[in-house]
Amino acid sequence: MFENLTDRLNHTITQLRGQGRLTEDNIKQTLREVRMALLEADVALPVVKDFIDGIRERAVGAEVMQSLTPGQALVKIVQGELERVLGQENVDLELRAQPPAVILMAGLQGSGKTTTTGKLARHLMERRKQSVAVTSCDVYRPAAIGQLETVAGQVNADFYPSEGSENPVDIARRALERARKEFKDVLIVDTAGRLGIDQAMMDEIQALHAAINPAETLFVVDAMTGQDAANTAKAFGDALPLTGVVLTKVDGDSRGGAALSVRHITGKPIKFLGVGEKLEALEPFHPDRVASRILGMGDVLSLIEEAEQKIDRKKAEKLASKLKKGKGFDLEDFRDQMAQMQNMGGMAGLLDKLPGMGQLPANAASQIDDKQIGRTIAIINSMTPQERRFPAVIKASRKKRIAAGSGTQVQEVNRLLKQFTQTQKMMKKLSGGGMQKLMRQMGGRRPPGFPQG
Repeated sequence: MFENLTDRLNHTITQLRGQGRLTEDNIKQTLREVRMALLEADVALPVVKDFIDGIRERAVGAEVMQSLTPGQALVKIVQGELERVLGQENVDLELRAQPPAVILMAGLQGSGKTTTTGKLARHLMERRKQSVAVTSCDVYRPAAIGQLETVAGQVNADFYPSEGSENPVDIARRALERARKEFKDVLIVDTAGRLGIDQAMMDEIQALHAAINPAETLFVVDAMTGQDAANTAKAFGDALPLTGVVLTKVDGDSRGGAALSVRHITGKPIKFLGVGEKLEALEPFHPDRVASRILGMGDVLSLIEEAEQKIDRKKAEKLASKLKKGKGFDLEDFRDQMAQMQNMGGMAGLLDKLPGMGQLPANAASQIDDKQIGRTIAIINSMTPQERRFPAVIKASRKKRIAAGSGTQVQEVNRLLKQFTQTQKMMKKLSGGGMQKLMRQMGGRRPPGFPQG
């Protein structure tokens, strides 16, 4: 996410770090490059001006000029200004209303409101242990109601049905009454989107808002629309008392203009980021962590939180105990590790949050193929339990059968077995407490499974 902005800012910052001291001239040059990076990222012009003014004001002060590491000091200022523009701190959902707390979802057609409704329901049920119901007031888009019913079923949220012939306000009132009777903690109301902002749409959603008095009114917007996202958010904010913004399709946004523009132009906090198509791909928005990722410093805190949520602790403890007792690392263990990685967004999702990964060569990043994880799991699933435990028995005829069963080629089976052998050797050394020895032997090279430079 935000790759273009990260690349440009990293290039500028790397040049700065080589400076023994900062002068007004090289600060001026740096600000010019930062401005170009922001404009190329489709950040709104007023935001760019405010951002650059904020850096200039602090950069020409004593904290940078007198610093022993002026380049580092300026990086810290850029990070501070990014956090300020993005909103300083995470703003949580305010759901302390009399149950059920109502969340009204607003936005243009195609912004991802219905999918985000499902993602949010899943988030509230899994992270907060709340009972959630959803309903659709989109009586215009064909199959919109059916789409929400499907999504609700996938996340195990209660779905309150509606018909295309009904009035949206009647649907919302009926759903609210039912949610009260069933003692739901939260009711999420999905609304109709249009292809553009029009008065009829605004009138309808204002009537909906007045009828159900939501605790949260979230504007859902596609991050890939850049500064247009901020402009449409402002138009909705003028018509509705928005409480926050959800940026969707952030994983496809290499620029970052929407994230940097929305908060400044609307004055409303970004509360969540949609970072993929899967229903678990919704992250609470932390300005400091996003600023860190934009500057290529990673986001280890989010990675740790994600690991706590998604890693199967029992399986991890079982593997640790197995290795400690000196029992071998087999293909079933390898498959479990691959599945855990897949649950955390694959290799690309992990690398995005690791510090310094912005400096990976472009050809190395392009070699990371998360589909390979799925193929690896399919190959191992095509083996017999004996083959998984004792891979040495897998000879030519078995390889052909495994390849046919997994829909892959024999070469891919060979590649997997080679990769497993390397990982098995590493695990053997780790189980003997030889971590430092292993690191010395690797000589700084990347471990198996990573693209070599």
